[in-house]
Amino acid sequence: MNAIKQALRGLLLAGLAVTLYAALPQPAEAHCDTMNGPVVGAARTALNTGSLLPVLQWVRKEDEDEIEDAFRLVLKAREGGPEAKDVAERFFFETVVRVHRAGEGVAYTGLKPAAPPEPGVAEADASLEEGDIEPLAGAIAGAVANGLRARHAHTLALQAKRERSVESGRAYVAAYADFVHYVETLHGIASGHGHAHEAVAQAETAHAHVH
Repeated sequence: MNAIKQALRGLLLAGLAVTLYAALPQPAEAHCDTMNGPVVGAARTALNTGSLLPVLQWVRKEDEDEIEDAFRLVLKAREGGPEAKDVAERFFFETVVRVHRAGEGVAYTGLKPAAPPEPGVAEADASLEEGDIEPLAGAIAGAVANGLRARHAHTLALQAKRERSVESGRAYVAAYADFVHYVETLHGIASGHGHAHEAVAQAETAHAHVH
């Protein structure tokens, strides 16, 4: 059994990415590169108030100098008229988002148009605005529990048929791997040894290998 688990580790997580995405709140980088995201919002506030405090909260200490240099350039460039102001502000937004994403270990692929936040992000933001985590905690717990029950039942059903043929055995092994990795990933996240964003990325990679 351990040999099977070891051989399949990282290869078979079919369906895990979708379930985790729906069940778990995504981190801020899920929408930090949009024009209506929190990082650009902080950059707008900084430009309007002249204070970099809102922006510096989103970057690492070692990146402060780059942000401060860009801020000074942009404030000066904005004095060149409406067109110069637009170009300068866009440059500042891109710089702040790029530096923030680099600090999170995420590639910068350009600013995205304003868009509704991804599933999970909206719920996480709402819980902070309302000061109540219980509705979100209940929804996530329910989604995770349903995922566990479905995988467990599916694996048990295939386990009973695995001796009928090689194909039946392979179907069981695939279901077993999916179930074990689902539990493993959730356990890692719950115990503080995993990260939702990393788990989804790993699951998507494994899903691609399967298909």
